[in-house]
Amino acid sequence: MNVIGSYNYALVALSVFIAMFAAYAALDLAARVTAATGWTRAIWLLGGAAAMGIGIWSMHYIGMLAFVLPIAVAYHWPTVLLSLAAAILASIIALHVVSRQRMHPARALAGSVLMGAGIAGMHYIGMDAMRLPAVTQFNPLLVVLSVLLAVLISLGALSMVFRFRHETKGFGWEKLAGAAVLGAAIPVMHYTGMAAASFTPASTALDLSHAVGISTLGTAGIAGVTFIVLGLALLTSSVDRRFAEQKLQRSEAYLEEAQRLSHTGSFGWKPSTGEILWSDETFRIFQFDRATKPTVERILQRIHPADAGLVQQITERASRDGKDCEYECRLAMADGSIKHIHVVAHVVRGRSGAVEFVGALTDITERKHAEEALREAQADLAHVSRVTTMGELTASLAHEVNQPITAAVTDANACLRWLTRDAPDVEEARAAAARIVKDGMRAADIVSRIRQLFKKSTPPREWVDLNEVIREMVVLLRGEATRYAISVRTELAPDPPLVMGDRVLLQQVMMNLMMNGTDAMKEVEGTRELAIKSQRADKEECRVSVSDTGVGLPAQQADQIFDAFFTTKPHGTGMGLTISRSIVESHGGRLWAGSNSPRGASFYFTLPSKAPA
Repeated sequence: MNVIGSYNYALVALSVFIAMFAAYAALDLAARVTAATGWTRAIWLLGGAAAMGIGIWSMHYIGMLAFVLPIAVAYHWPTVLLSLAAAILASIIALHVVSRQRMHPARALAGSVLMGAGIAGMHYIGMDAMRLPAVTQFNPLLVVLSVLLAVLISLGALSMVFRFRHETKGFGWEKLAGAAVLGAAIPVMHYTGMAAASFTPASTALDLSHAVGISTLGTAGIAGVTFIVLGLALLTSSVDRRFAEQKLQRSEAYLEEAQRLSHTGSFGWKPSTGEILWSDETFRIFQFDRATKPTVERILQRIHPADAGLVQQITERASRDGKDCEYECRLAMADGSIKHIHVVAHVVRGRSGAVEFVGALTDITERKHAEEALREAQADLAHVSRVTTMGELTASLAHEVNQPITAAVTDANACLRWLTRDAPDVEEARAAAARIVKDGMRAADIVSRIRQLFKKSTPPREWVDLNEVIREMVVLLRGEATRYAISVRTELAPDPPLVMGDRVLLQQVMMNLMMNGTDAMKEVEGTRELAIKSQRADKEECRVSVSDTGVGLPAQQADQIFDAFFTTKPHGTGMGLTISRSIVESHGGRLWAGSNSPRGASFYFTLPSKAPA
């Protein structure tokens, strides 16, 4: 005949209340474990698991003490401690699973099985600790049901704790309701397990070694210690949260000030809902009132009309493809002013897997104005350099212009002689006149090139034939080369390399490099040769080299030749190579130098190009 027991409903209610208290602590502690990093996270994980495990274990033991049998019952305390260890282990598993960045279904299922096994293990280990003059038997069906309930309740608990883990408030009605539901569900497994047990009186002697009885005072002590431990855990969590909030507020204040100083605002955008979040600096950049709700339509209204279509196309493609984006555009402000902004957006995945963008935009208006001023200053400097160089070439240029003029005068005199003969020779006169026209065109062409170099203008960039630029400069500087007995050799690519650029500035680069080569050979003995070569480096780049047989690069100072104001010439400005490099780099290219063997130097530059049509 089985021993019939009954329940002390006051203790049953106490066990349920402890379960709710432990559930609330679990929801709160999970947030601290998730927010912590490094060794702090490990401390919160172990400390939180200990407090949570004690709460679950206390609910279990007070629930067991609520079951009153008409016989004496003692508990084997080493086994009791083992059951406590099982509860703490189950809590470690739970907090570890819910503190991960994402909880996949497979991870949630595995965690709930392990946690449920730990809780069920705690329960049945705890029942094994009972020492009483009876044989304990279990209903297999109810045992399986209790274990299944433990796993299902664990799955629900993990899902609920994972949902509340980012809760920033220390107390919330939603969290309290969740703890109440979870706390009411946890004892279901325990009391199902208790219902699975039945007790049959036995006459065998009891082994009461390491066994203790639990009095009413002991029950109160277990409950009291549990409330103290859980209360201290919640108090510590609350203090830590307050410190974290203060630290976050300071960090946000620093970030806001940094954004204001750097004119950089931040934003968040959810394309699926259209929700847009802006920082205060972003509102200031767009000059919108803080109460204005940002929308895509309102933003596009602020974009400069010339840029609005491109910005809309970029944002639509980014939201459709779920990819990062970066662009610059202009804003047309209400007061008529224009702002330039640089936008960078990075894709993140929300908890639901939906695409979200987090980004920053920087007001680069001052930088754009500074770049424009720098470009104007560089253009002025390049113009001065051209004028200075042309001044140095006055004698050679005069010679170049004088040649066709002299030839034209000679042909004109010949034409007059043919016409003033007794029998005018019209054909010879016509031929002489044709040569006059040709010489005049040649002189005009030379003067035109000189005028181009003297002009201070910024013509629009166009496709330029580099071979043609080289030939123009060879013609222009031919007199200077002849003056110093320098032979000029060209080896030009058969397919003319085309580059997008400013013809005059590219002419200036060639003129500077060729003049440097000429100057380097003025005083040397032996062969004086200036070799100019153009070739296609690859499908998207061409390379030009200017080589001489002069004195070569300055020893120990070769790395300084491109520095501003560095020169080895007695009357040099030290700006020619500096300007040339800036021109090449502004065209997306590169300029460098190297030494020749046995003497001389070579200067190379590459530019982006396209194949001739």
